[in-house]
Amino acid sequence: MDDVRPLNEMKPGEKGRVWKITGQGSLKRRLLDMGVIPGSPVEVVKVAPLGDPIDVRIKGYHLSLRKEEAKDILVKA
Repeated sequence: MDDVRPLNEMKPGEKGRVWKITGQGSLKRRLLDMGVIPGSPVEVVKVAPLGDPIDVRIKGYHLSLRKEEAKDILVKA
């Protein structure tokens, strides 16, 4: 699975599809509620200078995620 990596390791402009959410409990539920579901196209729009937060586009809208949240989202290029 060389083409699967955590969302927090992607650079601005990179695109892929959500492959899996590895988080548990309320974090996973919150991500699913925000539309981060397997198969959804995702694009990293920008990353703050210190790497937190990460601005992504999912399903046509912008979502700002903390690095800790983004590491639980696996993306397939």
